[in-house]
Amino acid sequence: MLVTYVKPPLTFAQQITRLEKKGMFFEDKDLAEAKLASISYYRLSGYWYPFRIRNDQNVVTSQFQDGTNFNEVVSLYEFDRKLRSLILDAIERVEIAVRTQFTYQMGHRYGAFGYTDKGNFHSKFDHQKWLGKIQNEVSWSTDDFIKHYSLKYAGFPKVPIWMLTEVISLGALSVGYRGLINNRAQGIEDKKLISDHFSLHHKKLGDWLHTLTYVRNICAHHGRLWNRSLAIKPDRTKEVNWLPPMTPRNDRIFYVLLMLRHLLKETGNGDDWAVEVNNILEPLAAERKWRSAMGLPENWREHPLWK
Repeated sequence: MLVTYVKPPLTFAQQITRLEKKGMFFEDKDLAEAKLASISYYRLSGYWYPFRIRNDQNVVTSQFQDGTNFNEVVSLYEFDRKLRSLILDAIERVEIAVRTQFTYQMGHRYGAFGYTDKGNFHSKFDHQKWLGKIQNEVSWSTDDFIKHYSLKYAGFPKVPIWMLTEVISLGALSVGYRGLINNRAQGIEDKKLISDHFSLHHKKLGDWLHTLTYVRNICAHHGRLWNRSLAIKPDRTKEVNWLPPMTPRNDRIFYVLLMLRHLLKETGNGDDWAVEVNNILEPLAAERKWRSAMGLPENWREHPLWK
């Protein structure tokens, strides 16, 4: 039976009082008020959730574990913020490389407007829906080069593929890639032409792009990521380094970090990025419970796909 929500809004001081009653310790309440005023109680609640006590039935209660410190909660929040920033940086590099390969391979094979021909995609692909979506995205673009094209050339919002891939979303690009033909018997392997650049099977690249689009959206909307169970997770592969116990879980962020590490290596960069990730992971990864929450194996630094 549904009930009516009746909880009232609380002042920042009242929020601190409520947390104290549940067992949270505050070293500096003035500083805590300032943090709550800039981050918000509700957003931080996702970061103090792991500190809550579970009862004998393993149900999470509203009380905090002994020694729970507000500063530690804020540190967890700041860690997640830095992690999201680094992941966004890596996805940006990967995304640009995929856009470049999609443009180059499709442009050379089918011409500037070949993407508008449904015959250049597999028969089960809803080309009309995809084309409508990307043309809407082109129409919404405020980029100067799009405006210039619309004023000079006929056929807008049909634009050359090298313009198209500069303005469509990663999600639309990912869908378009998955719609490409890859039939060796017919001698058409458009997906493979792109995935070879990343040393991946064409199906795996499509799967990874789907997951990275989801992760990118979490980061772009400032969502909690570090211990999230990924709703859109990459498929397991049969390669031993991607399987337990080497890689415990494919629904946690470490799996995504391994994906990005591989993709960045194949695009000729990423070592500096990995060092930065190591620097923020190490303090948290020292504790087993936090490693488990992120899907890190105990010897994660020596993981063959990471080092």
